[in-house]
Amino acid sequence: MTANYFKTYPDKDGFYKEYGGAFIPPVLEKEMKKIADAYFTISKSHNFITELRSIRKHYQGRPTPVYYCNRLSEKYQGRIYLKREDLNHSGAHKLNHCMGEALLAKYLGKKKLIAETGAGQHGVALATAAAYFGLECEIHMGEVDIKKEHPNVVRMKILGATVVPVSHGLKTLKEAVDSAFQAYLQDSENSIYCIGSVVGPHPFPMMVRDFQRVVGIEAREQFLDMTGELPDSVVACVGGGSNAMGIFSAFLDDEECNLYGIEPLGRSQKIGDHAATMTYGKPGTIHGFKCYLLQDEKGDPAPVYSVASGLDYPGVGPEHSMLRDLKRVNYDVISDEECIDAFYELSRLEGIIPALESAHAVAYALKLAQKNPQKSILVNLSGRGDKDLDFVVDNYGLPK
Repeated sequence: MTANYFKTYPDKDGFYKEYGGAFIPPVLEKEMKKIADAYFTISKSHNFITELRSIRKHYQGRPTPVYYCNRLSEKYQGRIYLKREDLNHSGAHKLNHCMGEALLAKYLGKKKLIAETGAGQHGVALATAAAYFGLECEIHMGEVDIKKEHPNVVRMKILGATVVPVSHGLKTLKEAVDSAFQAYLQDSENSIYCIGSVVGPHPFPMMVRDFQRVVGIEAREQFLDMTGELPDSVVACVGGGSNAMGIFSAFLDDEECNLYGIEPLGRSQKIGDHAATMTYGKPGTIHGFKCYLLQDEKGDPAPVYSVASGLDYPGVGPEHSMLRDLKRVNYDVISDEECIDAFYELSRLEGIIPALESAHAVAYALKLAQKNPQKSILVNLSGRGDKDLDFVVDNYGLPK
């Protein structure tokens, strides 16, 4: 890519070439600068790094393993490996950046963590981090997702978080972000907005990426140790894109590794039936940053849909937008039907129930394996599927 990639992107104003930035009200500019300054000073200190490493090892259970799927590989003819982020404490990759953001909030003297959530994994992770550090926690979640992801709503409440239902618009992830931002604006002095992906105004895309880099650093070392070579392909699902940036970050300079970011095609190519931003979107601005964006005829964010609540966002991380333009990452789509099939295949053949978000990446890996027999494929299994069980069975039934 470029020498010193992570020091080059983003630039000092938070841009990844033309994407990113911070298009925010003046009242927030001061707070964002405080957070950015704190990140560049506090998070690089020996004490912060030592504490975060201790948390990851003794509390989160890192490193998570890389696992070779014997039966899945035999059936589909490829060599399929999983980076098991589903085994990270709280059941997904989200805790990697939530513990980092909460630790930063502690150093800043903040009393409250505010965030949005779609599938609920970010909400659970942030509630977990808040409980660990003794902070208040407020999670905004669309009413559609509250019903769909009920087990995670219960987990958040048990962990002590306040769950705020969002009832406007489509009542899903975009509206939850809108609501969380408004709550943060009302008390930015005592709270910190812990965004759930590599999206939002600078410095959040950078911070979340950097905290998630641990996934890629571990996976690259583990894969080399297991096989003596790098994977031919690395696959991850993309909504906002945090798990994908986490694992892709370690392979950007390895030209022999093909990187695939998989978005939800949902029910069809019709607007409102999918959330395939990279395939059907164009540059635009949402939630204080510029990125590829699904837009309606007026240029406003379009309605989106996915069977996976964590992927139904009309925008995408600005770094992903840059990597698309640079053609370093290949962005493709998987439908609801393909996702559900992969959900059951991994469950039945390997005894691993994936999150529906992660099942999109698994589904694409199965396609790759069939097209390229014997090639190695590393999938970031970003979360476990406990949260999705009732929804899947109620809507799709059990396989025969």
